[in-house]
Amino acid sequence: MTQKSKVAVIGLGNIGTAIATNLTKGNRSVIVADRTIEKANQLYQKLGSLVQPATIADAVKEADIVVLAIYFDPIKEFFKTYAQELEGKIIVDPSNPIALDENGGFKKIIGSDESAGQILSTLLPNHAKLAKALGTLGAASLANASFQTPEKSVEFYTTDDTSINNEIEELIRDNGFEPLRIGNLNQSIRIEVFGDLHEFGALGKTVTLSEAQQAI
Repeated sequence: MTQKSKVAVIGLGNIGTAIATNLTKGNRSVIVADRTIEKANQLYQKLGSLVQPATIADAVKEADIVVLAIYFDPIKEFFKTYAQELEGKIIVDPSNPIALDENGGFKKIIGSDESAGQILSTLLPNHAKLAKALGTLGAASLANASFQTPEKSVEFYTTDDTSINNEIEELIRDNGFEPLRIGNLNQSIRIEVFGDLHEFGALGKTVTLSEAQQAI
């Protein structure tokens, strides 16, 4: 059996915690890191031996796949801070470029025709490969719709580099979802908040593979 790539989840808010929890349910080990080691230790105590707490620097260094479950703007700074450690890594971006608006809802913080995936693709560390994935559902659905039966819910993804498709799809399946690539990173806007394939966009819900194929 081929050994799976090492995965690190950076950022243990609602999205990061859901991803790490799902991976353990899928019997996949995961390195977890946050701004404080205490948060990583707490998740280890909750989820058990498949979780390896680490500092952010150590997590990035040790992992093959780095899931950046942090806000969109800080990711840009993260690329600069850890440029050397991220060289040659697969980076998974679940972020959505949004902020609270004055009415208590959400608004985009980039241009209406721009996507986080495309912007971040221009800022990548040397030889790093980016996939937009694990962000097409809200945190509640990411946690509660995983490992659904009889048909799994879909998580869409995009990437310019098809050589990483297998690893991204394996990661999504180990999260309890059915992966579906919808194209290159120039399609990322479709799977970010307000996009036609996002839960908080035109899609409006989780979907199975057959439903997703109709939506595409």
